[in-house]
Amino acid sequence: MLLAAWFMLAACSPSLNWRQVEGTDAPFVVLLPAKPSTLSRPIDLDGRQVTMSMTATEVDGVTFAVGVIVLPDAALAPKALQAMKLALVRNINGSIESEQATNTSSSFDIVAIGNVGRSQESVRLLAHFAARDQRVYQAVMIGPGRAISAMGADTADTFFTSFKLH
Repeated sequence: MLLAAWFMLAACSPSLNWRQVEGTDAPFVVLLPAKPSTLSRPIDLDGRQVTMSMTATEVDGVTFAVGVIVLPDAALAPKALQAMKLALVRNINGSIESEQATNTSSSFDIVAIGNVGRSQESVRLLAHFAARDQRVYQAVMIGPGRAISAMGADTADTFFTSFKLH
């Protein structure tokens, strides 16, 4: 009976298999909870065509991702960070619940909520934005609000505190 209860508990909890991942085209390191995929594609960032490289994985409906854009000039970074933030929030038809500066002038964190899809499912977005030289970064955890809550604060903490620029 105890063994059956343990298997039921194990089936209900997220299977997080943390691994250290280094950026292939950008100098960063992060812990991701499953084997990631990496892709690059052109995007429109506030009227400027840029290429975003994305390293991402999904566990239990929650996506963990790091996106990187290389700008032609480091002076464009502050505006690019704001554009990245607004694009992410707009993608979930959301609003920012909280925003906080971090220990440097070129990084900040947000929490946003929104609704997506035909069912207008509630989505939660946790994101960290940073810039170094000509590169701008977004580390994102996004998924159904209930799925992110089920993973707990420790999961978000592990992901975001592991994200480092070299």
